[in-house]
Amino acid sequence: MKIIESDFSNHIIKSKQKELGNIFFFNHIAVIEFNEGVHIDINNSSEIFDELKTYFGDSRPFGVVANRVNSYSVKLLDVDLFREKVKNLCSYAVVGYNKASKMNAEIENSFCISDNINYDSIYEAIDNVYSKVKKDILFSLN
Repeated sequence: MKIIESDFSNHIIKSKQKELGNIFFFNHIAVIEFNEGVHIDINNSSEIFDELKTYFGDSRPFGVVANRVNSYSVKLLDVDLFREKVKNLCSYAVVGYNKASKMNAEIENSFCISDNINYDSIYEAIDNVYSKVKKDILFSLN
């Protein structure tokens, strides 16, 4: 389910269409829907990271949900480099809708330091990511 087809669509604050896909911004979360067939690596993803930094800044905790409504690939060896670009990213989730996208999410999960990132629904993913971001916001206020 695309984010604009969900109950969350009324809460989208801003959206950006980029070469790699679409980014939908909420208060503390960005949902990214990459285009069919793209390959994401550190060399071609700077426009995505630039948008995240512009919206969330360098210190405000936030989360990202990769909504895999399309099939795409990620260079897993670049995961640490991705993490360096957005140090205030505190939660990440991947929503898979078919066997292939769920398998890719499982592989991505094995490269991530955080808890399970693989979810079956956009609602579950956003709920879990938002809960983690909220904890980081409260922690940073103390």
